[in-house]
Amino acid sequence: MTEVVDRTSSSNRAAAGTAATTQPAAPAAATVDAAELGELLLGKWAHIRHTARDLAGRPEVHKIEGLTHTEHRKRVFGQLKYLVENNAVHRAFPASLGGSDDHGGNIAGFEELVTADPSLQIKAGVQWGLFGSAVMHLGTEEHQNKWLPGIMSLEIPGCFAMTETGHGSDVASIATTATYDEATQEFVINTPFRAAWKDYIGNAAEDGLAAVVFAQLVTRNVSHGVHAFYVQLRDPDTKEFLPGIGGEDDGVKGGLNGIDNGRLHFTDVRVPRTNLLNRYGNVSPEGEYTSPIASPGRRFFTMLGTLVQGRVSLDGAAVAASKVALTAAIRYAAERRQFNASSPTEEEVLLDYQRHQRRLFTRLATTFAASFAHEQLLEKFDDVFSGRHDTDADRQDLETLAAALKPMSTWHALDTLQECREACGGVGFLIENRFASLRADLDVYATFEGDNTVLLQLVAKRLLADYAKEFRNVGFGVLARFVAAQAADVAINRTGLRQVAQFVADTGSVQKAALALRDEEGQRTLLTDRVQSMVAEVGSALKGANKLPQHQGAALFNQHQDDLIEAAQAHAELLQWEAFTEALGKVSDPGTLQVLTWLRDLFGLSLIEKHLSWYLMNGRLSMQRGRTVGAYINRLLVKIRPHALDLVDSFGYGPEHLRAAIASGAEKERQDEARGYFRAQRASGNAPAEEKSLLALKGRKSS
Repeated sequence: MTEVVDRTSSSNRAAAGTAATTQPAAPAAATVDAAELGELLLGKWAHIRHTARDLAGRPEVHKIEGLTHTEHRKRVFGQLKYLVENNAVHRAFPASLGGSDDHGGNIAGFEELVTADPSLQIKAGVQWGLFGSAVMHLGTEEHQNKWLPGIMSLEIPGCFAMTETGHGSDVASIATTATYDEATQEFVINTPFRAAWKDYIGNAAEDGLAAVVFAQLVTRNVSHGVHAFYVQLRDPDTKEFLPGIGGEDDGVKGGLNGIDNGRLHFTDVRVPRTNLLNRYGNVSPEGEYTSPIASPGRRFFTMLGTLVQGRVSLDGAAVAASKVALTAAIRYAAERRQFNASSPTEEEVLLDYQRHQRRLFTRLATTFAASFAHEQLLEKFDDVFSGRHDTDADRQDLETLAAALKPMSTWHALDTLQECREACGGVGFLIENRFASLRADLDVYATFEGDNTVLLQLVAKRLLADYAKEFRNVGFGVLARFVAAQAADVAINRTGLRQVAQFVADTGSVQKAALALRDEEGQRTLLTDRVQSMVAEVGSALKGANKLPQHQGAALFNQHQDDLIEAAQAHAELLQWEAFTEALGKVSDPGTLQVLTWLRDLFGLSLIEKHLSWYLMNGRLSMQRGRTVGAYINRLLVKIRPHALDLVDSFGYGPEHLRAAIASGAEKERQDEARGYFRAQRASGNAPAEEKSLLALKGRKSS
């Protein structure tokens, strides 16, 4: 019966759950079809997500809080075996080896594991998404047939040994070397100094028997850049390091303590020539290097591009974590009562306070936007890795899209978990409600699989390249029109004419200003204009930088680095807004469409409010119109309030995924018990008199 009550229309639920409210009710006509919306959110691989959520809901894979890191590691390794037994990790591998060649479905299922235990999700990602994928995508069929069966079955637990103590994001500069010895037809692997040790490597401290080691390939005294090598680390029987290999345990971390991160170092470790994963670069027995990709730079980025799935999966996992946090926080806020704001006897539920709505609904809107954007990223990933659309341009687009969205979703998840924790007060700090635990585990998401700031710089460089390409070979007429447009832009935006025009158009009317801001095209124009203007401004400032001496060019670039990253972030926000807007076109239920449109508007206007100073300083908004942004956001909050529970219900996470006591309905029981007690006390006539009431009565009598 509970399930039926939970799925009733949003207007009825709001009426039932709120006895007193400080705000007017939204129009009753709009309701949310949570089931339809839920299927839209599940996306193309809905059937796989359902299967993965069923698995993630089982106690066998749940995180047990309070374990030591040693106990947690042992439990998670056992859970990897459980995943193998339940066919949960092989979707992306070749059908010939027992997989299903389903790259998008593999990621869709994998990212759901974050609701069970982020340590399990990431350790599974190390084993199959990094170690296994490196063998599959960087190696040949011979490598796949030799090692993938053991990797898939967990007979060969492995590591992805790329990051070094001295080089994280700058992979091209790693110092580990693999030097070819023609006499023995072996590569000799060395970490020549302490900063070259492989560091923060999952499975390195205890479980890893082998590793894909990234090193500078040297043959005939020529370095051909970073390549990947399959290296046996430990004796499978004794689990002791093999000769020449050593390591350390990274120990207890700020989160993800179910993973045995560690350091690895190599001294004259010899591996056969055939252990080079040679899809993109090979060395003959005689030591001759060949590659199907002539350019060393393009070869490097092609090899790294095959490993983009880590960023794609983190984007989706971060979105899932945000959904879990908001579901728990919004359900609690719809039940928890505090302060007699509008009634002498009834306290208000937290979700009726405007500030509480601001804290949660704006993040709810962003989560929907991030979810729809992730689905687009996942489809793009599947198109490339399935081979349907796998040109150089497609791979570059995928790289850029992943680099844009992963920072946004991971930062958003951390912000959302913290805000939800605070919005739930002291009870939100209890580990049983998972906010603090999830935030600790997801903290590292912002810096691994690519540091967020570095990834945004990659996006910015792509934006600049596209901008430069657009004007590299244009004719005089096109260039003249562009210059004229820039001149007009300066005249309108920087002399205040646009501000005056807006003020005249608004004629002092807040209603007209609000209508202009809530218009879809109006939001698109503002968001797009910000990206284009920022890129054009930096592009103009950096014009000719590549012709300067290296140190001068680097200094000029550094002067504009912050502007570049801001432009990339604006681009990513626009991508999320566009994904949300496109998703609206897939909604058939009118009520759901109305509520989602309000939510999309809330997301768009929140972005405009966030960057309001830019819009005002650059003349894109008048002061008059700028003042209406916050007011219109507040009106949207009122409209969305009755539908908040239906919106989080559409995420589709049950109690077995939330596992948060505050989302169990226990708070409503406590509040109802308290309200019943005081109601009965008042009805009995025996309730103690309030001192302030007696003083007020005495004051009236004396007057």
